[in-house]
Amino acid sequence: MAIVRFMRPLVRPFAQFFHLKAASCLLLLASAVLALVLANISWGLGLHFPAVWHQHLRITVHQLVLDHSLLDWINDGLMTLFFLMVGLEIKREVLGGGLATLHQAALPLAGALGGMVVPALLFIFFNHGTPTANGWGIPMATDIAFALAVLQLLGPRVPLGLKVFLTALAVVDDMGAMVIIAGFYTKKLYLSYLYLAIGTWALLLAFNYLRVSSLWAYLPLGVLLTYFMLESGIHTTLAGVLLAVAIPFRDACPRPEMLERLHRQLGRLQDRTQHKSADPHGIGAELEALGRRSSSPAQRLESQLYVVVGFVVIPLFAFANSSLVIAPAAVRGLLSPLGLGIVVGLLVGKPLGVGAVCWLTVRLGWAKLPPGVSWPQIWAVGVLAGIGFTMSIFITLLALGPHSPDTDTAKLAVLVASVCASGLGYALLRRTLTAPA
Repeated sequence: MAIVRFMRPLVRPFAQFFHLKAASCLLLLASAVLALVLANISWGLGLHFPAVWHQHLRITVHQLVLDHSLLDWINDGLMTLFFLMVGLEIKREVLGGGLATLHQAALPLAGALGGMVVPALLFIFFNHGTPTANGWGIPMATDIAFALAVLQLLGPRVPLGLKVFLTALAVVDDMGAMVIIAGFYTKKLYLSYLYLAIGTWALLLAFNYLRVSSLWAYLPLGVLLTYFMLESGIHTTLAGVLLAVAIPFRDACPRPEMLERLHRQLGRLQDRTQHKSADPHGIGAELEALGRRSSSPAQRLESQLYVVVGFVVIPLFAFANSSLVIAPAAVRGLLSPLGLGIVVGLLVGKPLGVGAVCWLTVRLGWAKLPPGVSWPQIWAVGVLAGIGFTMSIFITLLALGPHSPDTDTAKLAVLVASVCASGLGYALLRRTLTAPA
């Protein structure tokens, strides 16, 4: 016990670190920087990093054979968990968050649409008639985790309405990215597997309708749904979103019953405390158990996925896909139609689309600014929406292919634009939030 008491102060900072949302973004950024450094060091020594990602991993179960490179296992397999978490976040916002009503959703919906259409049009302007014209979806995406992390750095000065606006904006943006991936970056369909995927999803929806609340009834079928999606030709990310739709969001027990249970539990704990027989650890464990019983399956899964996705999947994705050699030719590629389309789309198109369409929506009387939020802050959030990073790199791989020579140019453009959007958005918000009212 003495060792435990001695170690607790040493462990506590790390435990707090892993509970911060911004921490996962710091790890993501560190992974990308490390990959860039290693790639350029190895290139200078005449080596290639990381060749390991091109090694194949083969899994055989009876007559089922899955043979893919490690890079494909990460991008098509592990990233399904990321999109499952995104789907759960979207569901939470639609059913009980900033998108729950049309009045709440009008402004972020308008901003997100503008923030997708204007960057795509700017990209098409630069790339029309070129072999890279198919990459118009790259500058449309926003990395919600990074954008919120930058906002979080400003602390309690940020109005709650602005946080809700950016969260809802990014969630709608993610919904748009799902539609783009499923509708425009699916090259070939195999209908037999598509029908099997639809049947599996129908069974998941039936479980939801029958009020099955155990996650173990959904997750194995989710794996099966992912396999059928992979074989059908549709990207597996859609399987994560469809699984999120099927998992129940309703509470495990009605709210009045939950409050009554909580009241009875607190009464028992108070009696035990008055008789000096209460164990603090036991009290905490009982309250945690009560909280788990009262939360929905979707809420439980989202909280469990956050650590895995935020601290394993996304950093690994960034590490595997950010190994770019920053040679003079790659830097010159930023001035190519592809590089300009991405950089201008993210740095100019995003704030222009978000700010202008939000202004028009309010001007027409279809929405109002959130309480305590000013127009300069809306435009600054539009700049933050230009942080494409994870989502933009992911769409780059789908639009241009993982082995295309244009892919490295697009990745570098995404990284440059995302870093600039982070710094500029932070500076603009800091200025607007500290300015006198």
